[in-house]
Amino acid sequence: MGPLSLPILISLMFCVVQGNPQLRRANDRQGQCTYTFTVPSPRESTCTEPGEAMTAMRDLQRENSVVKQDMDAMKIRLSLLEKVVNGLLGEEGTGQSTSSAQSFTDAQVELQRLTLEKDEWESQRGSLEMAYSDLLKEKSSLEEEKQRLTERLEKVQQRQCPQVSETSRNRDQPIPQRQALNNHGGGARTSSVQGKGGPTELSRWGADGAGYLELKSELTALPASRMLPESHATSRDSENSGTTGCGELTWVGEPTTYRKADNIAGKYGVWMRDPEPASPFTQDTIWRINTVGADIRQVFEYENLDQLVKGYPTKVYVIPRSMESNGAVVYQGSLYYVRRKSRIVVKYDFKTESVAIQKELVDAGYHGKYPYSWGGYTDIDLAVDEMGLWVIYSTENAKGSIVISQFDPKTLAVKQSWNTTIRKQTVANAFMVCGTLYTVGSYSSPTTTVNFAFDTHTGVQKQINVPFQNLYGYASMVDYNPTEKKIYGWDNYNMVAYDVRLSKM
Repeated sequence: MGPLSLPILISLMFCVVQGNPQLRRANDRQGQCTYTFTVPSPRESTCTEPGEAMTAMRDLQRENSVVKQDMDAMKIRLSLLEKVVNGLLGEEGTGQSTSSAQSFTDAQVELQRLTLEKDEWESQRGSLEMAYSDLLKEKSSLEEEKQRLTERLEKVQQRQCPQVSETSRNRDQPIPQRQALNNHGGGARTSSVQGKGGPTELSRWGADGAGYLELKSELTALPASRMLPESHATSRDSENSGTTGCGELTWVGEPTTYRKADNIAGKYGVWMRDPEPASPFTQDTIWRINTVGADIRQVFEYENLDQLVKGYPTKVYVIPRSMESNGAVVYQGSLYYVRRKSRIVVKYDFKTESVAIQKELVDAGYHGKYPYSWGGYTDIDLAVDEMGLWVIYSTENAKGSIVISQFDPKTLAVKQSWNTTIRKQTVANAFMVCGTLYTVGSYSSPTTTVNFAFDTHTGVQKQINVPFQNLYGYASMVDYNPTEKKIYGWDNYNMVAYDVRLSKM
């Protein structure tokens, strides 16, 4: 083929394909003819050093490895996702999708049920913890209080030596005369009739044994104001003889203690008589409710005061829905109360043991929105007086001031409402007497006052100053009984009652 060998021709053809080749011929140092082909690179403007080329290759290899790893990870995730989807949906026609959806729905329902139960238990635990905390605080001061009361009793006995001596002599007298003495001192009330054989005492509570009379005299607290000379007592009764009707509250007596609650559930509560009882109940029947806890449903019925003191209920009612706090009242044979965590007022008929009617008190604050200063979810408080059934509460429009409404006891319809300027959360409690609202200044101070009065007949509100005693330092219930002209109270486990005096109209 001449001087050009086959390799040279192949190289020359390659160069032609790549670009514009240049062929140079020259003699080397040995005198040999040397041919040099130069072909320009179509991609690089300058030649790359071998080291830089290797670095670029390694970078490309690393990038390729990373991309491969990402692809592998993505394949794994897609595989897992496919398994999850197959597990949830199942294969077509197997019904596994419906089963999974039903299981999910059942789990949601169970979660909601457990959440409700948890909230209920936490609420009850909170109430019990609050009561227990109060109990621990009071325990530390019991000895000091006991000493103070002992000293006070000694002073009273020293001032009233003649009356104490008379009481001691009466211990040896027959039972009827001792009953009369107990009645004069605030115990069970009796009436006296004159017969041919002389005076005979008729007890409203039945004949009691001598042992029980002795025990009752120890259980019943006798305030110093009750241990008065006969002439003073007669004078006071004469002044109060005109209080069978209505009038303005002018005096509240010292509290008489009838019973102490048995356990922590009775730190707060309500006890009362029905001022207008319906058969088979009488004015002697007593009702009691312990109100500590989240599920307040038990109502205890006692035949009379003696059975309450002994702790023997005639019957225990269980109302269908739990009540809120201690704002309940008994009136005309029915229990009126507020349903828990609501503004719904319920009328429960004791005779049929069923709910007769329930109605929402529109716009009323509830469950801690506008309570009395002592707390206890006392937003809605029911009351009874000579004028009928009332409710004491507040609303957003009233901005926390007390609103008074009169109920129709048969339908729970609001007859009329009145707005006051008394801030509900600044007073300890409230009650109605002869259509007038009265508020108590403090629930803990031993010597507080009935400090405000609002007359619904005139719409006049005024500040007053009638002394009121919290004997045990935590009065959570204050209600008035128009038939007896007494105030019933619940003071730190203790069921107490106060005599009242009304001015003549």
